[in-house]
Amino acid sequence: MNITVETTIAAPIERVWSAWTTPEDITQWNAASDDWHTTRASVDLRVGGTFSSRMEAKDGSMGFDFSGTYTKIEHHQLIECEFGGRTLRVEFLTGPNGVTVRETFEAEQTHSEEQQRAGWQSILDNFARHVEGKTTA
Repeated sequence: MNITVETTIAAPIERVWSAWTTPEDITQWNAASDDWHTTRASVDLRVGGTFSSRMEAKDGSMGFDFSGTYTKIEHHQLIECEFGGRTLRVEFLTGPNGVTVRETFEAEQTHSEEQQRAGWQSILDNFARHVEGKTTA
Protein backbone atom coordinates (compact mmCIF):
# COMPACT_ATOMS: atom_id res chain seq x y z
CA MET A 1 0.00 0.00 0.00
CA ASN A 2 1.20 3.49 -0.85
CA ILE A 3 0.50 6.62 1.18
CA THR A 4 0.67 10.14 -0.26
CA VAL A 5 1.07 13.42 1.63
CA GLU A 6 1.65 16.88 0.21
CA THR A 7 1.92 20.57 0.97
CA THR A 8 2.28 23.73 -1.08
CA ILE A 9 5.09 26.09 -0.15
CA ALA A 10 5.10 29.79 -1.04
CA ALA A 11 8.73 29.89 -2.17
CA PRO A 12 10.73 29.51 -5.37
CA ILE A 13 11.74 26.00 -6.46
CA GLU A 14 15.42 26.79 -5.89
CA ARG A 15 14.82 27.43 -2.18
CA VAL A 16 12.51 24.42 -1.78
CA TRP A 17 14.96 22.07 -3.51
CA SER A 18 17.91 23.39 -1.51
CA ALA A 19 16.11 22.99 1.82
CA TRP A 20 15.15 19.41 0.90
CA THR A 21 18.68 18.41 -0.13
CA THR A 22 21.01 20.33 2.23
CA PRO A 23 21.97 18.57 5.50
CA GLU A 24 22.06 21.83 7.49
CA ASP A 25 18.46 22.54 6.45
CA ILE A 26 17.30 18.95 7.02
CA THR A 27 18.37 19.10 10.68
CA GLN A 28 16.13 22.17 11.10
CA TRP A 29 12.87 20.70 9.80
CA ASN A 30 13.02 16.89 9.92
CA ALA A 31 10.86 16.05 12.95
CA ALA A 32 7.25 14.96 13.36
CA SER A 33 6.77 16.66 16.74
CA ASP A 34 8.47 19.20 19.00
CA ASP A 35 9.85 16.48 21.28
CA TRP A 36 11.96 15.00 18.43
CA HIS A 37 14.82 16.41 16.40
CA THR A 38 17.33 15.41 13.75
CA THR A 39 20.83 15.54 15.18
CA ARG A 40 22.70 14.92 11.92
CA ALA A 41 22.04 14.42 8.24
CA SER A 42 24.06 13.53 5.15
CA VAL A 43 23.17 13.76 1.47
CA ASP A 44 24.99 12.42 -1.59
CA LEU A 45 22.46 13.61 -4.17
CA ARG A 46 23.11 11.39 -7.18
CA VAL A 47 21.68 8.13 -8.46
CA GLY A 48 23.33 5.47 -6.29
CA GLY A 49 24.22 8.07 -3.65
CA THR A 50 22.99 7.71 -0.10
CA PHE A 51 21.21 9.84 2.45
CA SER A 52 20.90 9.49 6.20
CA SER A 53 19.20 11.36 9.03
CA ARG A 54 19.58 10.59 12.74
CA MET A 55 16.24 11.23 14.43
CA GLU A 56 16.12 11.26 18.23
CA ALA A 57 13.73 12.05 21.04
CA LYS A 58 14.94 15.24 22.70
CA ASP A 59 14.85 13.51 26.10
CA GLY A 60 17.32 10.90 24.80
CA SER A 61 14.94 7.99 25.34
CA MET A 62 15.11 6.69 21.77
CA GLY A 63 16.35 7.35 18.28
CA PHE A 64 16.80 5.82 14.86
CA ASP A 65 18.56 6.33 11.56
CA PHE A 66 16.47 7.00 8.47
CA SER A 67 18.67 6.18 5.49
CA GLY A 68 18.53 4.95 1.95
CA THR A 69 19.78 5.22 -1.61
CA TYR A 70 18.73 7.57 -4.38
CA THR A 71 17.37 5.72 -7.43
CA LYS A 72 16.21 8.61 -9.65
CA ILE A 73 16.81 12.36 -9.62
CA GLU A 74 15.37 15.00 -11.92
CA HIS A 75 16.74 18.37 -10.79
CA HIS A 76 14.00 20.61 -9.30
CA GLN A 77 11.33 18.02 -10.21
CA LEU A 78 11.72 14.56 -8.69
CA ILE A 79 13.65 12.48 -6.18
CA GLU A 80 13.08 8.75 -5.86
CA CYS A 81 14.83 6.53 -3.35
CA GLU A 82 14.66 3.26 -1.48
CA PHE A 83 14.95 2.88 2.27
CA GLY A 84 14.59 -0.24 4.35
CA GLY A 85 13.24 -2.24 1.41
CA ARG A 86 10.56 0.39 0.68
CA THR A 87 10.34 3.19 -1.87
CA LEU A 88 9.75 6.93 -1.67
CA ARG A 89 8.87 9.29 -4.51
CA VAL A 90 9.10 13.05 -3.90
CA GLU A 91 7.65 15.30 -6.57
CA PHE A 92 8.32 19.05 -6.75
CA LEU A 93 5.46 20.64 -8.72
CA THR A 94 5.83 24.34 -9.49
CA GLY A 95 2.55 26.24 -9.72
CA PRO A 96 1.05 29.73 -9.37
CA ASN A 97 1.01 29.54 -5.54
CA GLY A 98 4.52 28.14 -5.10
CA VAL A 99 5.84 24.60 -5.08
CA THR A 100 3.76 21.59 -4.14
CA VAL A 101 5.89 18.86 -2.57
CA ARG A 102 4.17 15.48 -2.86
CA GLU A 103 5.61 12.42 -1.13
CA THR A 104 4.39 8.93 -1.98
CA PHE A 105 5.85 6.11 0.10
CA GLU A 106 5.28 2.45 0.71
CA ALA A 107 3.61 1.89 4.05
CA GLU A 108 5.24 -0.28 6.68
CA GLN A 109 3.47 -2.91 8.77
CA THR A 110 4.26 -1.71 12.32
CA HIS A 111 2.13 1.44 12.47
CA SER A 112 -1.37 2.11 11.15
CA GLU A 113 -1.94 3.95 7.89
CA GLU A 114 -3.33 6.89 9.89
CA GLN A 115 -0.24 7.06 12.13
CA GLN A 116 2.11 6.93 9.15
CA ARG A 117 0.14 9.55 7.19
CA ALA A 118 0.01 11.88 10.23
CA GLY A 119 3.73 11.53 10.99
CA TRP A 120 4.89 12.10 7.43
CA GLN A 121 2.46 15.00 6.98
CA SER A 122 3.73 16.61 10.19
CA ILE A 123 7.32 16.44 8.95
CA LEU A 124 6.24 17.89 5.60
CA ASP A 125 4.38 20.71 7.38
CA ASN A 126 7.56 21.47 9.38
CA PHE A 127 9.46 21.54 6.08
CA ALA A 128 7.01 24.09 4.65
CA ARG A 129 7.30 26.32 7.74
CA HIS A 130 11.10 26.11 7.57
CA VAL A 131 11.25 27.07 3.90
CA GLU A 132 8.77 29.92 4.35
CA GLY A 133 10.78 31.20 7.32
CA LYS A 134 8.06 30.61 9.88
CA THR A 135 8.71 29.16 13.30
CA THR A 136 6.64 26.42 14.86
CA ALA A 137 4.29 27.23 17.72
